[in-house]
Amino acid sequence: MIDVHHTDFDPAVLRSFIAGMDLGSFANAAVKVGRSTSAVSAQIKRLEEQAGAPLFLKSGRHLKLTQAGETLLAYARRLIELNDEAAAAVRGMELDGWVRLGMQEDFGEAALPDVLGRFARAHPKVRIEAHVSRNADLLERMASNQLDLALAWSEAPYTDGTLFMDFISAPPMRWIGSSSVALSRADGEALPLVVFDRPCLFHNAAVSALDRAGIPWRVAFTSPSLSGLRAATAAGLGVTVRTAYGLPNALRLIDAELGLPTLPTVQLTLYRRAQAVTPSIERLAALVLDSVSMMVSSRC
Repeated sequence: MIDVHHTDFDPAVLRSFIAGMDLGSFANAAVKVGRSTSAVSAQIKRLEEQAGAPLFLKSGRHLKLTQAGETLLAYARRLIELNDEAAAAVRGMELDGWVRLGMQEDFGEAALPDVLGRFARAHPKVRIEAHVSRNADLLERMASNQLDLALAWSEAPYTDGTLFMDFISAPPMRWIGSSSVALSRADGEALPLVVFDRPCLFHNAAVSALDRAGIPWRVAFTSPSLSGLRAATAAGLGVTVRTAYGLPNALRLIDAELGLPTLPTVQLTLYRRAQAVTPSIERLAALVLDSVSMMVSSRC
């Protein structure tokens, strides 16, 4: 019998476990970690033996975790994060310089503290300038060499040949309303919208979809910040359009309730400058991709 008080989990096994859950199958995980599917299956079997409890529920082809599996997955993420942070700190003690990071508002509050904290602990000599803003501003700053990295939404990846792009996800835009204030609309009454001023991908998508469906609309509230849009929507001033990522408790998805049309997907991409890419920039880009990808996968 294995003594659980002296169990040492193998980081390679934990990586396969995490990849399998994030990608939906251990066949996909095998490709990501560079092992055969049978080797990954053997890893997971060994992991269950070490855990001393079933990690998976029988649910057809889909991977679903038991309570023990959920607990182990959370610890596995923390262990691998710490492992990678330690490795980066040892290898990158001498990293220095300056990195300018831009991040879309939907992720700035949730992802930025995690990214900056992990990076600063591993690379204390590197100075980071962080900028949270809207898409148009971020892409303009990338184009004018005011940012080295930018996490932004886009209809299609933007590039003029000077940027690298790391695609992260393509979630659907969603109609969003208040969790506490019911919004009713009489026949023929214009739908009140809570939106950013143009140019805005979400604003354009909302009014285009409504126009195609023949649904009248009016702009009830505008704000230069995402927090302003969320506050106005939570107060019941109208509906807004975002993705489901980072949705606060005061807001909820209302796609089906008011007979509103389907909205398009939007791409989440990390942009990097193709020239003057330094080890510090590459390391911060890797941390952004890791942190945001984890947030995205946890909300799928």
